[in-house]
Amino acid sequence: MDSKNYHEDLSHIRSMMERSSRFISLSGLSGVFAGIAAITGAIYVYFILLGEGINYFDADMKIYSPTVIKELVIVGVVVLLVAILSGYIFTAHKSKKKGLKIWDATTERLLITFSLPLVAGGIFCLALLFHNLFVWVAPTTLIFYGIALVCAERYTLTDIKYLGYCQISLGLISSFVLGWGLLFWALGFGFLHIVYGFIMHKKYK
Repeated sequence: MDSKNYHEDLSHIRSMMERSSRFISLSGLSGVFAGIAAITGAIYVYFILLGEGINYFDADMKIYSPTVIKELVIVGVVVLLVAILSGYIFTAHKSKKKGLKIWDATTERLLITFSLPLVAGGIFCLALLFHNLFVWVAPTTLIFYGIALVCAERYTLTDIKYLGYCQISLGLISSFVLGWGLLFWALGFGFLHIVYGFIMHKKYK
């Protein structure tokens, strides 16, 4: 009997330590919705290009006008905002359901660790746009986002690092086949997010 209570106490202590050191309320559904938003954005961009007389899947060199570039940036920002909003809504709902605080010292450390690579990558992407190196934007966003996920693993679910490795790998591959960034972007931010989100939802629901 004492042995049973001892193991239960240890289990309880480990659970408390896990809760205090990791943000464990991330919702898998937020990943699914982020992926859907990314794929929707990629499809919208495809039709924007068609409207400009550019068939993305042609092998010809693609030259984008400043107006098209502006629209692409706007679409990217909208997709990002939708992903952040859906992530907050689903995560807040899950935290409330589990009786956990959505904001504490661990959440703060998670956001700082996650944001540093994203901010650095965002500034680097602005530099690429400034120098008209548009083909490098998609690989760069995938690589820096993957790095951010791997760094964030320390303060949240360890599974997130595998998504990060996949994003980094896609970004590196994309850097060798420039001109197909939209496709790799849809695969990374869209398809991988949806697959990861469903896996996490099933595993931690």
